[in-house]
Amino acid sequence: MHPLLISLLVVPVALAGSAPFDPHAYPTSLATCSVTNKTPDKSEPVDITLRYVDINPTASKTILMVHGWPSLWSSWANQIQEFEHDYHLVVPDLRGFGGSGHPPALRGSASMGDFAATSRVSSTTPACAPPSALGEPPWVIATMANRHSHDWGAQVCFEAARMRPDIFSAVIGVTIPYIPTAGPFVPVRDLVPALPALAYQVYLDTKTSDAAAELNKDIRRTLRATLRTAASPPPANFLTSTQSFLDGWKDVDEIPPIPFLSPAEEDYFVDAYTLQGFEPTLVFYMTENRLESWRIAQTQGNASIPQPALSIYPLNVRPIPFLFLSPSLLIHLTPQDPVGDWVRAAKLLKSDDFVPKHTTVTLPGAHWVHMEFPQAVNEAIRGWLAGLDLESAGAGRAEDEL
Repeated sequence: MHPLLISLLVVPVALAGSAPFDPHAYPTSLATCSVTNKTPDKSEPVDITLRYVDINPTASKTILMVHGWPSLWSSWANQIQEFEHDYHLVVPDLRGFGGSGHPPALRGSASMGDFAATSRVSSTTPACAPPSALGEPPWVIATMANRHSHDWGAQVCFEAARMRPDIFSAVIGVTIPYIPTAGPFVPVRDLVPALPALAYQVYLDTKTSDAAAELNKDIRRTLRATLRTAASPPPANFLTSTQSFLDGWKDVDEIPPIPFLSPAEEDYFVDAYTLQGFEPTLVFYMTENRLESWRIAQTQGNASIPQPALSIYPLNVRPIPFLFLSPSLLIHLTPQDPVGDWVRAAKLLKSDDFVPKHTTVTLPGAHWVHMEFPQAVNEAIRGWLAGLDLESAGAGRAEDEL
């Protein structure tokens, strides 16, 4: 089945009738999860806690929203306000982010399978499993963009959908395409010559302690440097150093506030990242964890996702200027994701070959398109969900690969 490519041309607008989002107004819960702490010498079970928000639990259909890096549950603010009256929303902080704990061993204990297993938080039981704690199927996994390249939240949810098509009825990924595990493992360092904007990932992997110290030195500056829009972009050389994450901003004394967060929301982010710092959030970039994710998929021998899937990509092309468009408007219509062109990446990865029921929507915007253009993203998601038969969408392999 060929994917449906929908391109929507929009400009950033405030959501009509939506009140300012106050993350403190949403009570958080804690779930205790038994996970595996893996060291070179042994593997042993440990308990961690996950912080999550549980909204409208009596609704018949559930959406699990999973953020990326560097984000929190509250980065789904616009989608929470859009869907909280129609769906049961479960919105966690990922392991090591904000109020969620993590295994002591960061390298080796954070494969995609590990993250997928502990994303099944519960409002009715103190453990993360069984998945029935989320309520009766059908469930939809919604994933947001991780600021940097791979959109880790998206990949976590694509992997969960791949592993458990009997549980998750559909999957939505914003910004980053499904990255199939077919083929040989390729370290990021081997990709940098062709994709120089991935250089920062080498730094976060090979000099993790130095990177964490740099990011933690001024948490607000780190977040402001990372969470930018097409209209307020980072410097051109941002992300291109293997020796520093923030080097591209060295000539900027004060980075402007995060464009799509209110001052109160930005403060909430800063406070959350002050709890543990950035180091436990860097596990996605560690070669050991990426290799383990690849090994798990190779052992299972399956790289396809049979459920319906929606991908929303930011456009990385400049539209033809029209005479009636003002220069200020054209700024919003010429977005560039500093990490990469994800429409082109999806073609190179042949993502569609592994997701036969795939719909693709392209929108203007930079990496954080769901926060930069929330109305267009929400309309795309709502329209796609309306056309799904969720009762039968998850029918497929019934084995538990988690």
